[in-house]
Amino acid sequence: MPRIEINRSGEMEAFVQVVERGGFSAAARSLNMTPSAISKLVGRLEARLGILLVHRSTRKLQLTPEGTQFYERSTRVLADMDEAERCAAAGAMPRGRVSINASISFGQHILVPLVARFLELHPQVTLDIALTDRVVDLMDERTDIAIRWGALAASELVARRLGDTGQAIVCSPGYLKRYGTPHTPEELEAHNLLGSSYRRDVPDWPLRVDGKPMDVSVIGSVRASDGETLRHLAMAGVGLARLSFYHVQPDIDAGRLVPVLEEFNPGDRVPIHAVYLGKAGRLPARVRVVLDFLFENVDLAGRGPPQKT
Repeated sequence: MPRIEINRSGEMEAFVQVVERGGFSAAARSLNMTPSAISKLVGRLEARLGILLVHRSTRKLQLTPEGTQFYERSTRVLADMDEAERCAAAGAMPRGRVSINASISFGQHILVPLVARFLELHPQVTLDIALTDRVVDLMDERTDIAIRWGALAASELVARRLGDTGQAIVCSPGYLKRYGTPHTPEELEAHNLLGSSYRRDVPDWPLRVDGKPMDVSVIGSVRASDGETLRHLAMAGVGLARLSFYHVQPDIDAGRLVPVLEEFNPGDRVPIHAVYLGKAGRLPARVRVVLDFLFENVDLAGRGPPQKT
């Protein structure tokens, strides 16, 4: 049966807008249509499919299980249609500016070394990289992608896990020569522990003694707002710092830093995510290629000891 007279994409777009905007009136404003026209499109869609997609009431809309499934598939279909049009208009090459926010340590040690390879693959994309350990608001800062370290707070952001990393207490060989090597957690009291002033950081260092967790209070002469500064302080022999393996593994390999108390390392793993606004299936091509590239090329597995089980 010919389907040329059926505006399937229009019905689908109307339904998706009703779901995402939270109602027929809001969807109508978004699509520059009347609420009755939106209602007719969704009703015609339900009639053609032979199922109820959404429960209607004067207060709110509620998706049926079939409606939830159809919504998820519809967003992907519409995204593919948008992408097809963008690629045709742009010669099938993603282009435009992508702003990325990351911590100073992740940016310098993981992100920046990957930039040249990314630009070879996507020469029409320009990157705007901002490095700070401050948690930015993606909307206020007009940021497309932010790299977040640690557990994520509940939000409307979409997250894509890039990997995880362990941590170690490290210091310089010169520091150990001057002040000696701590062999037990209790001996840390006699050493200068470099702390973080980053507001989301945990003030204690977690260790494990005889299979039981133990927290060590970080008391020292210097605190810093970012891990890269702590790394340089540790290499300069100022004290001991607890830093991620992805951050300090090259220094350990080169002998610039030495891990201590590894037998008491709890083996905790810290997740690292790329977070962004919007639906995963409806991202601009320029943002999607950056996310895909990071997911495929960020390698944290080779930095530090294997994960403990």
